[in-house]
Amino acid sequence: MRIKKARFLTSMKKTRDYPKLDLPEIAVCGKSNVGKSSLINLLTNNSKLAKISGSPGKTRLVNFFVINEEFMLVDLPGYGYAKVSKTEKNSWPAMMEGYFNVAKNLRAFLILIDIRHAPNEDDKLMFQWAAHFGLHVIIVATKADKIAKTKRFARLRDIKQQVGAGIDYPIIAVSALKKIGVEAMLDEVEKAL
Repeated sequence: MRIKKARFLTSMKKTRDYPKLDLPEIAVCGKSNVGKSSLINLLTNNSKLAKISGSPGKTRLVNFFVINEEFMLVDLPGYGYAKVSKTEKNSWPAMMEGYFNVAKNLRAFLILIDIRHAPNEDDKLMFQWAAHFGLHVIIVATKADKIAKTKRFARLRDIKQQVGAGIDYPIIAVSALKKIGVEAMLDEVEKAL
């Protein structure tokens, strides 16, 4: 798959804001500052499409991006640590649940985990939730450039064991900085579509 065109469509806070386009969707989730927006920019080869920040919690709404006029990438707010008000942070689970209640064309759920760290309880809950609802999950191990290439395979195996619960999820090591894993990610997205 080649991404030739990508554009921001809209943001959603409440279900009434859900876009009316009838396109397949690929949702991107993970804890705050794991690289969700960076992954979208990497896949689309557009460093300014999704807003990124060095501080956690930049994505505060559900953001929709139309890709090749064929499907949407959906950037979900990060879970876990973020420098936002408690009220705003508490609104995110309801916003995400609202999205999942109306997203009838969801084809895959990309769960991002920093390759350097073990999945935390929030990550494991996302996998349990995805398994419960029968979602097609692709594990994206971000920041792959931060560890030695010789250690990546072992880290990917460890992550899969910690979150898989016997399910053989596809897993891909990715680095937005070094542009690692782009083709493999696009292949997995194409399979899911």
